[in-house]
Amino acid sequence: MHAHHHNGEGSPGAHREQNRRRLTWTLVLAAGYMVAEAVGGVLTGSLALLADAGHMASDVGALGLALFATWMAARPATPQRTYGHTRAEVLAALAQGAALVAVAILIVVEAVERLQAPTPVMGGGMLLIATGGLVVNLLGLWILSAGRSDSLNMRGAWLHVLSDALGSVGAIAAGAAIWAFGWTWADSAASIAICALILLSAWTLLREAVDVLMETAPRHLDVDEIRAALAELPDVVQVHDLHVWSIGSGEISLSSHLVAKEGAEPAELLNTVYEVLGGRFGIDHATIQIEPPRFATLSPRNVANEGCPADCEASALPRESD
Repeated sequence: MHAHHHNGEGSPGAHREQNRRRLTWTLVLAAGYMVAEAVGGVLTGSLALLADAGHMASDVGALGLALFATWMAARPATPQRTYGHTRAEVLAALAQGAALVAVAILIVVEAVERLQAPTPVMGGGMLLIATGGLVVNLLGLWILSAGRSDSLNMRGAWLHVLSDALGSVGAIAAGAAIWAFGWTWADSAASIAICALILLSAWTLLREAVDVLMETAPRHLDVDEIRAALAELPDVVQVHDLHVWSIGSGEISLSSHLVAKEGAEPAELLNTVYEVLGGRFGIDHATIQIEPPRFATLSPRNVANEGCPADCEASALPRESD
């Protein structure tokens, strides 16, 4: 018996409309203050402000990309794309991570050049503008915080804004040091520190995006623990061909073959399996194949060669609507 189970409650699709509104508001805020920081960086001669403006420019691009990906992910599945377009969000997160790395490299190069040949910086003006940038970033973080656990795409957007907020903190510290002590080198030092934070955020985002694209089991799940939990069920003799992966951010899928004991009721066993997967591991999208006892002594290749015995002809349970 082969059956599919999917619980649409709490799926990422239910939150996408709210996330689109959050992204839109944050995009407007970031774009507005990006211009202010760029102008302020030119007027004060601050690389840290220009770096923060450049980072905010990458935020604007990333937020726009995240907004587009959220729209794409909400499109319905097609006969060719049976899983829909949910991985558009993962691809957007990958692009966001790559953009963060590129921005960080450019800023570090410029900062090193400035350390070798310091330029005058207006510390007071830098301090004022960076403070405004921090306020805008904190507001953006507050707007996005409710949706950052819904998808890798939203997490990427939130990380962009967080790293920009930390950049504003660095610019504030550098501006205060220049204004109070005349330490012009603090501008370049703050820029390099900002880049270290950017690269840390980028690495985390890139790693998670690649994990999804490579169909790696989600890091918070222990596949051996799942296998053991299924094998411990009273009517299960053997568990094999167990796979756990993510279709998209927050959409975990599982497939497995279970060899049942003689006389086990397939429907009852499936209900028990779904309760374990959903209640204990939070997996609501599972495809389970129940096999007869004789399959415990056969390899998948032998089964393919010999054919399925009469007592395991496939029958499907009614499928829940997605």
